[in-house]
Amino acid sequence: MMLSGKCALITGASRGIGAETARALAAEGVNVVLLARGAAAIEALASEIGEQARAIPCDVSNYDDIAAAVDTAVTTFGSLDIVINNAGVIEPISHLAKSDPAEWGRVIDINLKGVYYGMRAAAPVMQKAGKGTIITISSGAAHHALEGWSHYCASKAAAAMLTTCAHNELSADGLRIMGLSPGTVATQMQHEIKASGVNPVSELDWEDHIPADWPARALVWMCKPESDTYLGQEISLREDSVRRKIGLIA
Repeated sequence: MMLSGKCALITGASRGIGAETARALAAEGVNVVLLARGAAAIEALASEIGEQARAIPCDVSNYDDIAAAVDTAVTTFGSLDIVINNAGVIEPISHLAKSDPAEWGRVIDINLKGVYYGMRAAAPVMQKAGKGTIITISSGAAHHALEGWSHYCASKAAAAMLTTCAHNELSADGLRIMGLSPGTVATQMQHEIKASGVNPVSELDWEDHIPADWPARALVWMCKPESDTYLGQEISLREDSVRRKIGLIA
């Protein structure tokens, strides 16, 4: 179990991909630091996982919150080896001309600044250690414009470029940096998209979405040397070749 004893910080860990990733990494012996705004949910998850989990209420759009969580991770578990920048929101879905500027900006604060803050707080710790893995949860929306999603598409596109920049700057220091585009996943976000009735994604049936444990298993695999050929790249779970490598399909 090559990951056993390492420490992972996961944003947006209260549900969906974040929660499943915490469970999957913990099963590999990883100490997990769970970040989310909802304290009750991450505290319940930490209780479920046990002593190798810590719950830290955190707003990823606040750099001081993220920096303090990184410090706590290192103090509690002795290192910070993995960061999963997973926190993201899509509401309110709205056509650009009718969008609320403050709400639009709030999505940028979470989906883009939150990723930057995670990288900024973790990078010096990992540089000092000469190793570490940082993974950004991306989206097909980073590369394809969708009606009503100007905030989400813009934030995900910027976060994808930020991930490439981080790889270019930090790989020489031993950091492993990648992105994961999971496709459509059966999480709360898909309920929100469905309710909006905007663009073709809202027309998908629940059965069309992959389960949240698929990206979680992919993220565990990405934390291991087998995925090194993808460093600096964005992996898409839509590709059967990637699903086979991870063991999601035969």
